[in-house]
Amino acid sequence: MTDADTDRDPEFDVVRRDGVLRVRRPNTEWLSTGWNGGRRVTDCAYNISVPEGWDRTDLEAYVDDRLERAGFETPASETASPALLTGVDVADARGARRGPVTAYATAGMSNPAALPVESRSAASGGDGPEADESGLEQGRGTVNVIVGTTRALAPGALANLIAVAAEAKAATLLAETGFPGTTTDAVIVGHDPDGPQTEFSGSGTEVGAATRACVRDAVRASLRAHYAERDSDAPDSVVDAPYGVSTAERADVFRPPLE
Repeated sequence: MTDADTDRDPEFDVVRRDGVLRVRRPNTEWLSTGWNGGRRVTDCAYNISVPEGWDRTDLEAYVDDRLERAGFETPASETASPALLTGVDVADARGARRGPVTAYATAGMSNPAALPVESRSAASGGDGPEADESGLEQGRGTVNVIVGTTRALAPGALANLIAVAAEAKAATLLAETGFPGTTTDAVIVGHDPDGPQTEFSGSGTEVGAATRACVRDAVRASLRAHYAERDSDAPDSVVDAPYGVSTAERADVFRPPLE
């Protein structure tokens, strides 16, 4: 993998223009956790940078306007393409390829979401504000990942690839920043319905292992590019971050009853 803007993926075409990253492969089935998430078959998936202070709530109109302004017009007959929104400049996006998998990531940690495990005062974030979705400001960082594979995945395998990608993202962020994610992370995975049939996508499979490697390396490279551009580092704690939360509450643990 290199950071050269001229790199081209022979399997998933990527273009970056006017704050929009487009990942394209004809007739791809995508599964997204983003605002217009779910499953759909369409050629493209997008990652869109939003400006500082952005507070739009009419997301469909906003995304349509951004795509049109960037010259990425979608035919009216095509199902709306999945799109993610981020406060990170897509100039900091990085891609990684291995075998049948390609991943693209943008990563910024101004809104970390800490999850203390050992104690309420865990060093990674027990000293920060507790989670309260109503008080969060969106688009202040975010780690977005788009993964594509040329394999045709079974329905469960495509859904499981979300978990594989999210796990790889969390492991990478913990190693690099001490946080497993941010308050606004999202993942899109896609596969080629006409590719070689693949029933499973777990970490021990070719697709799963390649996804883990690609997500790790793309997230790490984007994170480093993001902070190198600003000559700064990711925050050391939730208190040091402009935004973010710490989930310090404890749940009631119980044993399921036996009948």
